[in-house]
Amino acid sequence: MSRNKEKFSSADLPSTGQLEAELDRVIYAKNYRTVLRSTIYTLITVAAIAVLVAVLLLPVLRIYGSSMNPTLQEEDIVVSIKGSEFETGDIVAFYYNNKILVKRVIANPGDWVDIDKDGNVYVNNQAIEEPYLDVKAFGDCNIELPYQVPESRIFVMGDNRDVSVDSRNTSVGCVAQEQVVGKIVFCIWPFSRFGKVQ
Repeated sequence: MSRNKEKFSSADLPSTGQLEAELDRVIYAKNYRTVLRSTIYTLITVAAIAVLVAVLLLPVLRIYGSSMNPTLQEEDIVVSIKGSEFETGDIVAFYYNNKILVKRVIANPGDWVDIDKDGNVYVNNQAIEEPYLDVKAFGDCNIELPYQVPESRIFVMGDNRDVSVDSRNTSVGCVAQEQVVGKIVFCIWPFSRFGKVQ
């Protein structure tokens, strides 16, 4: 009886090497699960922070239409920065009738804007330099010129003056500060146009 018991015990017991191998396997599996869980939590946290930054600080926008040609083309993807201080020449995105429009800042609150029939733009009786334009045009203008920009608003125009509907037309008008999404600073797509937007 004791011989059978010994036979049974020694036949079924794993060797020291097998025990060590099994222990290593269990420890590896436990460590793998811990590392995997930690990696997934880190990725979720980074993605959430990226989404918050993209929505709150650096909105990413796709350009539609041709009102900002040649500076921005249709299907360009651009990054904007939140802010409330804008200078003549800055490009801004703003909400208008459940859409986001992109135009260039021409004048700030209290400034006087005038446009001659050749499309030359004057702010406070000074002609502004516009090297970003291919062609100057009077465009779709139904406001009385010279025009004073109301308080807490900015006067904006598209770079493609023939087709752009902007602050020159009362249907869009001047842009309120609370409408502004941000200042366009960088083009990230297509790669051929990758770089700072001016």
